[in-house]
Amino acid sequence: MTDTQTAWPADRGLVTETIAVLGAGGIIGFPVARNLARSGGPVRAWNRSRGKAAPLAADGAYLARSPRDAASGAGIVITMLADEDAVVRAMNGPDGALRALAGTQRAANARIGHHCDPRRPLWVQMSTIGETATKRCADLANRNGVGFVDAPVLGTRQPAEEGRLVILESGPEEARHRLAPVFGAIGQRTIRAGDVGAGSRLKAILNYLVLAVVESGAESTAIDLPLIEALACRFAEAAKD
Repeated sequence: MTDTQTAWPADRGLVTETIAVLGAGGIIGFPVARNLARSGGPVRAWNRSRGKAAPLAADGAYLARSPRDAASGAGIVITMLADEDAVVRAMNGPDGALRALAGTQRAANARIGHHCDPRRPLWVQMSTIGETATKRCADLANRNGVGFVDAPVLGTRQPAEEGRLVILESGPEEARHRLAPVFGAIGQRTIRAGDVGAGSRLKAILNYLVLAVVESGAESTAIDLPLIEALACRFAEAAKD
């Protein structure tokens, strides 16, 4: 099994870092937040329609009043939202999460005296928003001294509920070990796609292929997650050559 096709082992460890999930009431965001809460780590959940995330309180999640509130005290912020505008508003709006994360980073810099803290706040962008929008988000993160990982997912509601998403992870190598238990709690496999943007690029290719198959009249063809996962691995490998 190659590095690109790495599936985290069954004993992936408990999630111990505080994680904020923005979009915690969505079709994918809700089960992602629930599985993280059930994995043992503190979860701070925010959703624009607060009622959709309310059941997460039964799993121990904190229901945040705003993205900034959700990100306060969180080491990792996951965005799982509908589109680019929703992601940027949640992160960079007047009460956005980046305000809290930047404050956390400034406090860490003052404490350790340099900018190389391996536990600096990390933004994990898991929405399907495309490569151009992902670059915009990465630039926002960089300007605020926040780490950034591009990690869209393959899978729908049922795989998300069962913790069987496939994660197309791209970003700094040093973030991989830190995110292993997080991705292990919500997915069955993490495919390393490359540098920031490669995950979104791979997701766009796979979406196009699925659409092409359907539009060609092959609606009866079973386009299931294992098939898409296999294609993702092949494309990720090819991109390295």
